[in-house]
Amino acid sequence: MSSNKIMQHSEAAAIFNKDEKRVDWHDETLWFVREKRDKAAFQIADWEVLRETASQIKNNVLSNINDYLVEFEANALKNGIIVHWAADGAEHNRIVHSIMEKHGVKQMVKSKSMLTEECHLNEYLSEKGIDVIDSDLGERIVQLRKEPPSHIVLPAIHLKKQDVSETFHEHLGTEKGNNDPQYLTEAARLHLRDTFLTRKVALTGVNFAIAETGEIVVCTNEGNADMGVHLADVHIACMGFEKIIPQRKHLGVFLRLLARSATGQPITTFSSHFKKPRDGKELHIVIVDNGRTTQLGRADFRNSLKCIRCGACMNTCPVYRRSGGHSYHTAVAGPIGSILAPNLDMSKNADLPFASTLCGSCTNVCPVKIDIHDQLYKWRQVLVKEGYTPTSKTIAMKGMSAVLSNPTVFDLAGKMGRFVIKNAPFMVNNSLNAWYKQREMPAPPEESFREWYKKNGKEFKGKDNE
Repeated sequence: MSSNKIMQHSEAAAIFNKDEKRVDWHDETLWFVREKRDKAAFQIADWEVLRETASQIKNNVLSNINDYLVEFEANALKNGIIVHWAADGAEHNRIVHSIMEKHGVKQMVKSKSMLTEECHLNEYLSEKGIDVIDSDLGERIVQLRKEPPSHIVLPAIHLKKQDVSETFHEHLGTEKGNNDPQYLTEAARLHLRDTFLTRKVALTGVNFAIAETGEIVVCTNEGNADMGVHLADVHIACMGFEKIIPQRKHLGVFLRLLARSATGQPITTFSSHFKKPRDGKELHIVIVDNGRTTQLGRADFRNSLKCIRCGACMNTCPVYRRSGGHSYHTAVAGPIGSILAPNLDMSKNADLPFASTLCGSCTNVCPVKIDIHDQLYKWRQVLVKEGYTPTSKTIAMKGMSAVLSNPTVFDLAGKMGRFVIKNAPFMVNNSLNAWYKQREMPAPPEESFREWYKKNGKEFKGKDNE
């Protein structure tokens, strides 16, 4: 996967697309999840009211984030929680490691946390001699394969059961060729059971942090977060500061939206509240910035911080579905990742806002009404102005601008294009033409619309006013 980090999205997507059957399966599977989301949403009469309410709550949070964070910290400290602040991913990783060093622990059980993926915590701890086991089934599968998750909710969605069977046979000693999901799941349970029983430090993400009470809420379907935390002496919870919501009563709004948007469920199987450490145990919360303050200060892009990580935009996106999550070379893939990643590093992630049709489907399904496709378009403008687009694209766009802004040149270019396609098709039907790689060139018309209208427009002018 290291090679994907330096690949452009289009290059990595081309590799994914070589396996056409897998691409079709990936596309259909994610669209099935999108359809489940629609059915779940339409069963609620006030779905749009919920979306608007959640959006306004998040708007309020972003406008008053300093006050809510201070309130949350004060209440968490009262509850006996140890609160840490991290300016970036590196500081976050050092804090987590320091907690483990303090307790003399070299092993950790970890449930799903996209923030730790963003900060590359697993790699950091591994270099420090810490053994980290991801306990979410999908996360464990990709961890065994030494791959990052390809989806924020369905981390192994790019894999088929045959792939999982091969992975488990190699690492867990399961029966070769046994693709039965129940058998594979049982093998995973047995494999993880010892992990839960022996790890003294458990790390979780945070879905919601309530300023009013100083508590955090972790949502899972497998119960792995609860298993890890309740059997460990130390619970470390890591969160981006945008996970704050003002009051506990607001939680109901988001819980009704989250699972329906993610998987079409009424609610996640486990919505676990952690308000204080158990007797003799420790609860640490690490609150992370890592570029979020910068994004908050970008007027056009601040709304991206409203994201509740449901993955609905990925499930509906025609580009994500047919290019795979790994083609985005960033922790959070898909449309939402494409508006978050350039904020962290414009140079490395300049290609991602262009990996979109701008169809607007992502915006339509977002439970907190993030204007995702608008932000993708605006990021393109920023990146072009800042000079982060490829030289070839810059030259091509300037050339197109010159052609499209001059009617005479436009007419001439159209005539030349039609002549070439008709009389010398080999000049465009070749590998140098990116369009031709995936499509056949159209048959050239005898004349352009402008030419046709000059001849026939008069008979329509009178009808326009009828």
